[in-house]
Amino acid sequence: MNATIIPSKREFSGETSTEEFELPLFDYSTLATATENFSDATKLGQGGFGCVYKAMLVGQEVAVKRLSKNSGQGVEEFKNELRLIARLQHRNLVRLLGCCVDMEEKMLIYEYLENKSLDSILFNKQNSSLLNWQKRFNIICGIARGLLYLHQDSRFRIIHRDLKASNILLDKDLTPKISDFGMARIFGGDETEGNTKRVVGTYGYMSPEYAMDGLFSVKSDVFSFGVLVLEIVTGKKNRGFYYQNNQLNLLGHAWRQWKEGSGSELLDPSFGESFSPSEVMRCIQVGLLCVQEQAEDRPNMATVVLMLGSESASLPQPKNPGFCLGRRPVDSDSYSTNYEETCTVNQVTVTMIDPR
Repeated sequence: MNATIIPSKREFSGETSTEEFELPLFDYSTLATATENFSDATKLGQGGFGCVYKAMLVGQEVAVKRLSKNSGQGVEEFKNELRLIARLQHRNLVRLLGCCVDMEEKMLIYEYLENKSLDSILFNKQNSSLLNWQKRFNIICGIARGLLYLHQDSRFRIIHRDLKASNILLDKDLTPKISDFGMARIFGGDETEGNTKRVVGTYGYMSPEYAMDGLFSVKSDVFSFGVLVLEIVTGKKNRGFYYQNNQLNLLGHAWRQWKEGSGSELLDPSFGESFSPSEVMRCIQVGLLCVQEQAEDRPNMATVVLMLGSESASLPQPKNPGFCLGRRPVDSDSYSTNYEETCTVNQVTVTMIDPR
């Protein structure tokens, strides 16, 4: 990507230039041309904060994330995403190549990843067979390493706060890359947790302490990771806190099968018979350890990576997962439609954004 094509320097709200982000800055017309004026033919997908388009810039395929003017991500969140991703370098994190701030337009230019998002394959009956067990295990381990980097090994301690299948992108080799850092938070030296009165996330992925009390930490990301592990193993989406007709959600179902010694029945039949039973069961156990109701019971990501990578590691027995028992929300269909809902729980405003 050649920064020499960048037009004159622009500013965020008249006060912050992109120089602090050390990123190429593109103008609107350049990106409009590259995306055929943001046509449906170039659209890769659509999320809670806008659309993503495929484009060719300086001979390189890229993905252009165009934020909706009425999206929940304002200038501050946009700047937050720029600051974070521009400084992060890891094979399991998406690479940011540039940005655009032109009047009301805010866009991010990422590396283009051929296989799009994990959910587009995992939850698609026609595509899920592309993910055999070895590929799924590699994806689980890659996400774990990327999250460990954010929590422990990067220049900052970063809490993602919106880890989900649609925010895991896959390259041509199905290497997973964590994306979408608009809601991420940086922690300083000795900080281990924070709290907010504006909880933004997705049904089924948020930890109990974050959804109910606005508390977030590395352990709230660990909960989201555990949900992802169980989704990858089963090929089923954890669509909400509770299912209709008082049925158990994915976490509750996995917990019941595990307690009854029927964990093997959780496996997605689409990945065939070529897998290591012990490896699969270890992943299920790790997933259940990560989604335990109490944050202090969950392992940190360093321990998770160790447990995933060692056949001889002794794993503790998981306790009851969060959001698997009790009554469902009043609006039983709320988690199955595209919408943004705001409610107040314990004086905390919760904004639920349906997965892409």
